[in-house]
Amino acid sequence: MDKMTIKEFETESNVDVIKHIMDMNNGYITSKELDNLGIHRMYLNFMWKKGVVERVANGIYIDSTKIEDNYYIFNLSMPNTIYSHMTALYFHGLSIKAPNEKYDITVRKNYNNKHLKDHEVFYVSDEIYQSGISTVETPMGNEVRAYDVERCICDIIRSKNRMDSEHVKFSIRAYLKRKDKDLVKLSNYASKMGIKEEVMNYIEAFYE
Repeated sequence: MDKMTIKEFETESNVDVIKHIMDMNNGYITSKELDNLGIHRMYLNFMWKKGVVERVANGIYIDSTKIEDNYYIFNLSMPNTIYSHMTALYFHGLSIKAPNEKYDITVRKNYNNKHLKDHEVFYVSDEIYQSGISTVETPMGNEVRAYDVERCICDIIRSKNRMDSEHVKFSIRAYLKRKDKDLVKLSNYASKMGIKEEVMNYIEAFYE
């Protein structure tokens, strides 16, 4: 692109719009957001060259003065994945330790992506995939998709053979101490997943 064409794209108003969006998104912006607003993606490239933003993943940029939130970036770049099991329980304050770079994620049974190999992936039917999807905040204050608490408790019991048994026990005990626990919702999820008896046995064993 020649200098004249670049000059035509460098209008202060569109750059201001991008900065405003980043302010609202805790420093983040995506190419898709610009497409939806009818703003050319070239503006992001200009801002990147000037050091105003950094590219943290394909089509995802962050204000260069901000610290990257890997949980949020992964969630943006992999929209078909839901944080689940122990990773989601960490966001809910019910995990014995923070996850490392390998996340527990749930996807539809026919979904495939080369980046899945780096994580602990759970494949489920469409019906189970949809149950209990919510949003939670990462430690850096960004909202990500994750299953709610009751769904996660069902998940770790259902997948207990792939979980650390002490982590499972800790999470169940911590859940049962919560004032906002919803045992009816837990039972409904367990019924839908075909594990109601097993889940109820765990609840009875750890209920104090």
